[in-house]
Amino acid sequence: MVELDGPLVAGVGARPGTPADAVLALLDEALAGAGLDRTELVLLATVEARAAEPGLCEAARILGVPLTAHPAAVLAAVPVPNPSAAVRAALGTPGVAEAAALAEAPGGRLVVPKTASRTATVAIARRAAAPAGAGRTGHPGSPDRPATPRENTAMSTDFDLRHHGDAEVRAAGLVDLAVNVRTGTPPGWLRDRLAATLGDLAAYPDPAAARAAVAARHGRPVGEVLLTAGAAEAFVLLARTLTARHVCVVHPQFTEPEAALRDAGHTVHRAVLRAEDGFRLTSGAVPEEADLVVIGNPTNPTSVLHPAEDVAALARPGRTLVVDEAFMDTVPGESAALAGVRGLPGRVVVLRSLTKTWGLAGLRIGYVLGPAELIAELAAAQPLWPVSTPALAAAEACSAPAALAEAEEAARTLAAHRSHLLEGLRGVPGVRVHGVPASSFLLAELAGAAAVRERLREAGFAVRRGDTFPGLGPDWLRIAVRDGATSDRFLAALSAAVGAPVTAG
Repeated sequence: MVELDGPLVAGVGARPGTPADAVLALLDEALAGAGLDRTELVLLATVEARAAEPGLCEAARILGVPLTAHPAAVLAAVPVPNPSAAVRAALGTPGVAEAAALAEAPGGRLVVPKTASRTATVAIARRAAAPAGAGRTGHPGSPDRPATPRENTAMSTDFDLRHHGDAEVRAAGLVDLAVNVRTGTPPGWLRDRLAATLGDLAAYPDPAAARAAVAARHGRPVGEVLLTAGAAEAFVLLARTLTARHVCVVHPQFTEPEAALRDAGHTVHRAVLRAEDGFRLTSGAVPEEADLVVIGNPTNPTSVLHPAEDVAALARPGRTLVVDEAFMDTVPGESAALAGVRGLPGRVVVLRSLTKTWGLAGLRIGYVLGPAELIAELAAAQPLWPVSTPALAAAEACSAPAALAEAEEAARTLAAHRSHLLEGLRGVPGVRVHGVPASSFLLAELAGAAAVRERLREAGFAVRRGDTFPGLGPDWLRIAVRDGATSDRFLAALSAAVGAPVTAG
């Protein structure tokens, strides 16, 4: 017998113009009637004819789940307990809510049949549970880890979690406003330092000096430092090593942590911060039951810097709090950093990267700071010699006082360039920037952003699409901060792109 304790999916139908709050109210009513709540939902589904309904799109955004759509002919082939002749006549299928829910739960069953209001219908289905042995975490080959990556199909999404800004600039000749690496880097002195390591490549890497330098930079014991092949490796190590009952990722944020957690077999719950709140961390955003929480600070792509005390308040006994501080060195004074903070309740893990400020994306160097016992567990999960000799030299050099002073000056220059870009965006019709940006990029909202992005490419500028970040959608763009002259050229191109007529497609 197939167990039916997998996640919930909701089928939703709505008349044109139905607002998100009406959809959510009906959804909450249906869930409450069955003793369920929103936290188990992983997806909303509807018919193609309603896929672009603003109310449905906004409801999915608020819930932090994808909205999928099925052709009417597909839904018409799904047997439903409560068919409607009127719906068939209007949309070509005898059911939307029930059929869409069942289409997204193969092998599952309806747990809440069609529930209707004056303008909307919802139905809830529970997917079949993942196969035995595909449930939790562990190292490759362990009995409680999925046999293959991405086996956690019960939590698949329509967000492309593995899309990153570098995909936007693979065409030659584009001005890169899609990747958040500081221009003109690595600096000459760092290039020379890296080149000097080439004579040492016959020997196996020795991380001792680099670990000591990073530890001294943050005022921590060496045993609380783990060097990694970029922050991305750290996310994979954490996902494979940590066990948790309730994983919560705060979105919108860098998508690689969620992708790594899913690949390791975790069920991921999302806490979605709202544009109306300036994408700030609000009280109650993270559920108390979460025992593994991941948050970025400052956050990619919103550029919002959460106060250190607000992030620290998420720490508590029995919880592992993972703070991605990959962009913290873009903030003057690193004013909200937890990298050097010890003694918070529970386990607090901070991730850092040298990619952004020092232009080392191709070298792959980052590090993890955390309790010594957890660092030892993560190290045991690494392959031998995971960080190359040149990368170790970079970690040591970039932790030196002179390098830190250079990074601080770069952060102050960046702040001036960001203010210039922000002021220019205020003059472009229809563009809105929510919250107070604090890092090397801005997140902008504008209607028709996908088309604007293509026009910008035609004008020679690459920007980062926003619809691959949970909590955002097609009307968002991330824009890297550059020098004033580059920003002025971009602003002129953006004004022209926004003013261009939108063609039907």
